[in-house]
Amino acid sequence: MKKEELKEITVAELQTRLEDDLEELENLRFQKALQQLENPLRIRFLRREIAQVKTLLKEYELGIRKKRFKE
Repeated sequence: MKKEELKEITVAELQTRLEDDLEELENLRFQKALQQLENPLRIRFLRREIAQVKTLLKEYELGIRKKRFKE
């Protein structure tokens, strides 16, 4: 997901997205350990997306960004 798209979703959706990404990253790490990983670049992509989501959540927490609620 692109940064612009992440900025448009609500805080609750960001938290859900973070949980899903962390779970997927864990699964990919298991696949890597078993040498069954098909797309190794997916790990890099997920790590970056997790960092972006965490950054946005922290900005909302600190009040840098205004919270979006479902309309």
